[in-house]
Amino acid sequence: MFAKLEGLEKKYMELEQQLSQPGIYNDQEQFKKLSKAHADLKDVVDLFRQYRSVKEQIEENKQLLHEDDSEIKALAQEEIKNLEARLPEIEHQLKVLLIPKDPLDEKNTILEIRAGTGGEEAALFAADLFRMYCRYAELKHWKVEIMSESPTEAGGYKEVILLISGDKVYSHLKFEAGAHRVQRVPATEAQGRIHTSAATVAVMPEAEDVDIDIRPEDLKIDVYRASGAGGQHVNKTESAVRITHIPSGLVVTCQDERSQHKNKARAMKVLASRLLALETEKQNSELAADRRSQVGSGDRSERIRTYNFPQGRCTDHRINLTLYSLDRIMQGEIDPLLEALSQAAQAEALKAEASGE
Repeated sequence: MFAKLEGLEKKYMELEQQLSQPGIYNDQEQFKKLSKAHADLKDVVDLFRQYRSVKEQIEENKQLLHEDDSEIKALAQEEIKNLEARLPEIEHQLKVLLIPKDPLDEKNTILEIRAGTGGEEAALFAADLFRMYCRYAELKHWKVEIMSESPTEAGGYKEVILLISGDKVYSHLKFEAGAHRVQRVPATEAQGRIHTSAATVAVMPEAEDVDIDIRPEDLKIDVYRASGAGGQHVNKTESAVRITHIPSGLVVTCQDERSQHKNKARAMKVLASRLLALETEKQNSELAADRRSQVGSGDRSERIRTYNFPQGRCTDHRINLTLYSLDRIMQGEIDPLLEALSQAAQAEALKAEASGE
């Protein structure tokens, strides 16, 4: 591990030297590339230097143990004890920082929320999840764009697809994929009985042109008249678009924009991201089962979390974490859940590294 850390420190210093060269700002693309590589290494190099400094301080204090002065020796022993107590935590943090990064972590994210079992109550819960993620994005200073939506008359959503853009969006939201279950008394329930319903969430990194190659001959594109609210325009213009990707059987529809061109562009973006997610899933499934993260496969059929309103509790079943702060969670304060999931994933990755598989 330390040979690897020394190599990273050397690379970091080389990048510093390159960034200090006169004229580096003239090539903005190269400057951004070097700056990002430098920033990516900063945390691990700073921590490695801190580790080395602690080791050096231990050695310096050990030299003081040869002094005749008993008071100095006692102080040195106490200092050694304190410094050595810090080493295991720094070593653990270094191991975490050396876990190979998910190359998709930096990407923007397409988030799909769909009402599951439970009728209108499920659609209302899908709308609650939509608001929860929008508020979380607001807290993170991310941008949210609705790509497609199918609202219900009661204010719920049969389906809503979002593009969330910002800093490391996918790294934060990737563990949200799966079935979210709600237990509460619906507003229409006269007897006060608790109902259980569900919504499913899919989380996909936004695909860029370099990520996925879609051949025009693999697509079947249909245009039709949009349905739903929209006045006279709805009946007059064939602006809605349905794209079928023939090899995979994936179908994407978009009818929110008045322009057929805009609907097609949005549908293509969603299709590309779904294809990238399929490709990533295929690669992950080829890994040994025990190398996969135990915090969940991202399968939408997998029940990952229960939101129990009468008890004010939220339970994540993958890591057996229960929080009694449901009101704050529904207001977008989901970092405690996401951080716990991230730590569980790190622990699994460290276990896999240690086993040498």
